[in-house]
Amino acid sequence: MDQPSLIDRPEEIRLRRALEQALKRAGGDVPPMWLERFLKPLQAVDIKDGRVTLAAPGKFVLEWVQQKYLGQLERLLGDELGEEVVVELVAMARTKEPAGISIPSTGLAAARPAPVASPSRFIPNPKYTFDTFVTGQSNRLAVAGAKAVAAEPGTVYNPLFIYGPSGLGKTHLLHSIAREMLNVDPNLHVAYVSAQQFAEDFISALQNGRVEQFRRSQRGVAIWLVDDIQFIAHKDKTQEEIFHTFNYLHSLGKQIVLIADRPPRDLMVMDERLRSRFESGLVADIHPPDTETRCAILKSKANLECVNLPQDVAEFLAENVPGNIRVLEGALTRLVAHAGVLEIPVTVDLATSMVEQHYKQVGIAKPSFNQIVGAVSKQFRIAPDEIKGVRRNAPIVQARHVAIYVTRELTGDSWKHIGALFGDRDHTSMMHGYQRISELIANNKELRAQVRQVMRGLAPE
Repeated sequence: MDQPSLIDRPEEIRLRRALEQALKRAGGDVPPMWLERFLKPLQAVDIKDGRVTLAAPGKFVLEWVQQKYLGQLERLLGDELGEEVVVELVAMARTKEPAGISIPSTGLAAARPAPVASPSRFIPNPKYTFDTFVTGQSNRLAVAGAKAVAAEPGTVYNPLFIYGPSGLGKTHLLHSIAREMLNVDPNLHVAYVSAQQFAEDFISALQNGRVEQFRRSQRGVAIWLVDDIQFIAHKDKTQEEIFHTFNYLHSLGKQIVLIADRPPRDLMVMDERLRSRFESGLVADIHPPDTETRCAILKSKANLECVNLPQDVAEFLAENVPGNIRVLEGALTRLVAHAGVLEIPVTVDLATSMVEQHYKQVGIAKPSFNQIVGAVSKQFRIAPDEIKGVRRNAPIVQARHVAIYVTRELTGDSWKHIGALFGDRDHTSMMHGYQRISELIANNKELRAQVRQVMRGLAPE
């Protein structure tokens, strides 16, 4: 078969696991009777381009979930999947399968939707437009770049590289670019792919002798949108394919937009040829927004949802709910749901109660530098002073590099700051240490397991 069945797709497996975890987390907020009757019967059907399809066992359950829990479900699934999602509920059809066709008993067969179009075709989420994106100091350059490439694709800022932490609107901008271009030409071939999905599809094409078909699907487009490009690190063959696809499209003047969680210069284990190409256009970052922008985002979301959100409540949430924009919007959804259940207006007092109950400990504290060095010291049996010192014995240097790697991964601190922690060392030596461990753990299973053990030990309970 050319196309694997839905139940064999890695994305389907990922969605089922995410739904399972989301429902476990929901147990703290939803009465057990509701959880068992309305939420646990939901079944994962499909995930594509940020749109999650879940099947409910009947119209009554579907309507209940839509009215009372859809927003919370989107927030929880978004957290588990690591991306903003829109949940679409469908009722399970209870029709017989055509004779002679055997469907595996997975609970998904009856709810499976009709076959979709080519995976390279992209339908933007209607909620994600430039009009619904709140612009502030933290994202002004990225928004300007996105609007420019949407207006004049392939002529300015090609490629456009946008980077920043999760949950700040990078994917929203990708959808907005595509929506703007499709409004001008509905027949335009826009391709959206996550780097992880690109890698999986490429490997599948290699295994099944369909490389040329795969290449046509990626290169026969007018605009190429690639999300989470950092995921192709350590994947040499995939990087090579990305490199040639990039060159092919760029030579034809096709617009390329890339999204990552860090700038090209920090993609340490990626081919230098790729990094230089990523930097050849506009590189724009998105920072966590200030309080005023967070407040504006809440007001915008409330307007879209036709919710009356008083200014003082918006300001309170913006100042007191920790986390990214996804968490902030989830807090608004939770607050509105509470007010609806209690049949009372949305007030600062209600918001205060909700924040105290659900968001006081939501922020994840970074481990301290001494905690990181201590964990590395314990794992590799090297004294903390040696790790922070200057001796160049091979075991000490490796432990030091591991400490640099873990510090960067868990804190996200700048190279300059990390260098200061290690005794005012130059930032380039910190980058070298990080790159060295990144390369080693790609091929050394024992070292990879040791580094993971250190990082798990530093994770909050």
